[in-house]
Amino acid sequence: MKQALLLFALTALLAGCGGGGGAAGLPWSDDFSSLSTWQAESDAAAQVSVEAGVLRVFVAVPNQLAWATAGRDLRDFHLTVEATQIAGPDDNEYGVLVRLQDPANFYRFSISGDGYVLVDKFVAGQMELMGATWTPAEAIRQGEASNVLEVICRGDEMTFIVNGSEVARVRDTTFTHGDIGLYAGTFYEGGVEVQFDNLRVTEP
Repeated sequence: MKQALLLFALTALLAGCGGGGGAAGLPWSDDFSSLSTWQAESDAAAQVSVEAGVLRVFVAVPNQLAWATAGRDLRDFHLTVEATQIAGPDDNEYGVLVRLQDPANFYRFSISGDGYVLVDKFVAGQMELMGATWTPAEAIRQGEASNVLEVICRGDEMTFIVNGSEVARVRDTTFTHGDIGLYAGTFYEGGVEVQFDNLRVTEP
């Protein structure tokens, strides 16, 4: 059984979110083939960079998260991104952060290399489940494979999709807008690498 990540260590440099979070600037897409404005930093524990046409997240040590943020303020949107596990143990996590206020406040959509899904939120740095804990999902392609992740935020409703199949739907009013992030994490073993590509964000 998977467990929640207890040590919440970051390697990302996050920008503040401002403005009203409307649909301005949508649609927006990024294939990571040109100079990137994504905000991230690297250290001995993890490396996050845009290179060779992908956003690469490599987490070297156990029990660690690393991510990059887009530096945008969005309210209602439909996000689609390709996420590919390149290396590391399948007992991992990776996915999308939405309506991110700062490193301690956001929603998180996670899948794992061994076929589980989780939706939760962090409020003042404390994790709160939004439904069941890690749950098996047949839609997830396991191991070193690519998965298309989608998040639809519309008002207080958020829908989470993997490879065209809805895996979770929740309602919550804690955060109404914010940044987006792409992330990967480890549990008991390090060496996880996930690459993100072909991001597209449109109106819902």
